[in-house]
Amino acid sequence: MKAIWGGIWRAALILLGLFLAWQVWVFAHVLWWIDHNPTSSAFMQAGLSRLQEKRPDAELRHKWVPYDNISIHLKRAIIAAEDSKFLDHEGFDIEGIQKAMEKNLKKGRLVAGGSTISQQLAKNLFLSSDRSFVRKGQEAIITLMIETTWSKRRILEVYLNIIEWGNGVYGAEAASRRYYKKSAASLTRGQAAALAAMVPNPRWYENNRSSAKFARRVATISKRMYQVQVPKIILDRPVRRGKIAEICRAP
Repeated sequence: MKAIWGGIWRAALILLGLFLAWQVWVFAHVLWWIDHNPTSSAFMQAGLSRLQEKRPDAELRHKWVPYDNISIHLKRAIIAAEDSKFLDHEGFDIEGIQKAMEKNLKKGRLVAGGSTISQQLAKNLFLSSDRSFVRKGQEAIITLMIETTWSKRRILEVYLNIIEWGNGVYGAEAASRRYYKKSAASLTRGQAAALAAMVPNPRWYENNRSSAKFARRVATISKRMYQVQVPKIILDRPVRRGKIAEICRAP
């Protein structure tokens, strides 16, 4: 019996060691990406693998562009669509989480996450689309890492450059070229609202942009996008609620 308990403790220590090593690896990447641009993400790697199952020579459409080279219309549309309290919270929208929990309890399974832009970024960079409480827990840890070390401007910049906008299409520049044959800097208000409307299910909307559901989403985002504010200038420290000097917003 003593040998069994000893084995259990050794296994537990090994698992703890692996867990801590993973956290250190993730945090090292988070720190590096404060001022270095990610060249890929967990979601991009998964997307490439999916494409190459059918076409071994397939490549992703992706091109990094600086924050200032992305239309302010798209920044507003994304915040309006995905996280209207982006500048006010510190990574978690408590009200949104409560609503998601109510939906999950009603359905009896995990169907909604109430994720902020910061949480979505954590998931896209390091995790998978798996709906599980373990994944949500790890997502929360990485979100805290990002929110305590990056400015809101940096969070939005990386988010806009890595999220999926169709099968093999990642980032605002690639999406703008794919759907409108123009740069991300040149997007109009209507085009930005349409791209933002695709984010929850980009591969479906890629082929269903003429649907009534899509049109309703675009109209809703268009109405809301000028009720939100976006990060304007580079900040040396993360935005913190109540620190007026650090909250620099575009009018």
